[in-house]
Amino acid sequence: MGAVGEYLSTFEGDDRAALERVYVIARAIVPDAEEGTSYGMAALLYRGKGLVAAVRTKNFLSLYPFSGSVVADNLDALADFETTSGSIHFSAEHQLSDIALRRIVQARRTEIDAKTR
Repeated sequence: MGAVGEYLSTFEGDDRAALERVYVIARAIVPDAEEGTSYGMAALLYRGKGLVAAVRTKNFLSLYPFSGSVVADNLDALADFETTSGSIHFSAEHQLSDIALRRIVQARRTEIDAKTR
């Protein structure tokens, strides 16, 4: 089991399902992503860079695409969510749509690809 699997195994119920969903969608878009850690969080890594992390905090679930520009460039799809310069807050009851998740993961993959060429 990798870092993401170990992290997810610490939760049960709706929060775990919501976090797992992020990773399932991300892996479908970037099948060669690997489990690891980035900024101390269990994450999917792509080309050695943080692709995405989904974590539970005290008050909400958070999606980290490890890029402020990815968050900023997708604010139109995130109007119903609280965001910071580098994270998107959601809950098991109010999850990001598949379309929004796909846009964010694809944008981060494109950003990593552009920086590693």
